[in-house]
Amino acid sequence: MAGQAADSINQGLRVKATLKLGSELYAVNSCNGNTISNQLVSMKEQSMSILKEFITKHNVPHDVPDELAESSSEDEVLEKPQVKTKKSKLT
Repeated sequence: MAGQAADSINQGLRVKATLKLGSELYAVNSCNGNTISNQLVSMKEQSMSILKEFITKHNVPHDVPDELAESSSEDEVLEKPQVKTKKSKLT
């Protein structure tokens, strides 16, 4: 009997989370799993899927002005490589 009571209590426990990404809210609920560990694994998979979709949706390439690209190549200073001198051995 004690095992059945514990099972009925555990069935009511579900892991829930809310992700706020910018102005958007996402609810993540564990759909499957009898243990909290399994529910967390399920929630992680859902969260990663939501994050992937959000990043893909909002991944806007930033335009870099041509002036910055040109000035960075002009600012490079060419340095002469240092040449190591050979020291003669005293025997």
